[in-house]
Amino acid sequence: MLINPVIFTIRLFGYEFPVYWYGLIVMTGVLVGSLIVERGLKRRGEDSEKFWDALIGVVLVGITGARLWFVANATLGGNLIYVENPTEILNLREGGLHIFGGFLFGGAVLLRFIHKNKLDPWLYLDMAGPGLLIGQAIGRLGNFVNQELYGPPTTLPWGIPIAMKNRLAQFMSLPESTRFHPTFAYEMIWNLSAAGLLLWLSRRYEKQLKPGTLFAGWLIFAGVGRTWIELFRPDQPKIAELGFSYSALFSALMAIIGATLLMIRYKGVDIAFAEKWEEEYKITPPPAPVEMIEIEDDAEDTETFAENDEDET
Repeated sequence: MLINPVIFTIRLFGYEFPVYWYGLIVMTGVLVGSLIVERGLKRRGEDSEKFWDALIGVVLVGITGARLWFVANATLGGNLIYVENPTEILNLREGGLHIFGGFLFGGAVLLRFIHKNKLDPWLYLDMAGPGLLIGQAIGRLGNFVNQELYGPPTTLPWGIPIAMKNRLAQFMSLPESTRFHPTFAYEMIWNLSAAGLLLWLSRRYEKQLKPGTLFAGWLIFAGVGRTWIELFRPDQPKIAELGFSYSALFSALMAIIGATLLMIRYKGVDIAFAEKWEEEYKITPPPAPVEMIEIEDDAEDTETFAENDEDET
């Protein structure tokens, strides 16, 4: 079933402003993922209000990074539209975001906020892992609406139709009835399953897991899943010398970094700089009840003033 990418159009002062499913779905994924992070912080006694303070900057810079990564990836693959017409970089109406850019740029802003406010980076990174997986899974529904990120032709019963205008050049000659692998759905199912496992581990072994474990799990699951999905993605630019995509390379590096981090945390590998890593989260202490102290002081001052007034009388 094909869905119109435009939900509705707002007409104002002679201009039209279409509202797209893609944007709504992506922001829904951001919101749901953020709520999961907030819940995880609260479970461990952290003040989650600080997370919301950082979120606006993380989202805005993350979306910018996701767009820039998409543009760079397309350009490396030989698509010169953004070089010949740079204004197209700002054209987000039909999608064109790459999640890796969002992770990298948004993560940098979050870490800067954490450092500035003297928060525990492991706590925030661990709580973000499941939220990122679920948020990304929800965002994949936008790819279904836009008919993008699909795989090669298939005769499997869950294959999806792709309109001729949305097909890659190599599939244009195939019959209109041809079905294609819904690779975005494969990634969606993988991410939801991985998030469920991480959330279960975070509750079942809450006291035993060392800081950084869930973040390492996210790196491994997100990396392995995307590397596997890339094998079904004919739309991704390939590295000529290696025969696989840039996204596959980055995904594999994510999984390797995650596995290395996990080994470091559980002493499978001894690294000098990791010897001082904390064994428990550092929770921000609640603020002192300053207002109550001030009220008590004011009350004492009032009593003293009343006594002095009586003496003068």
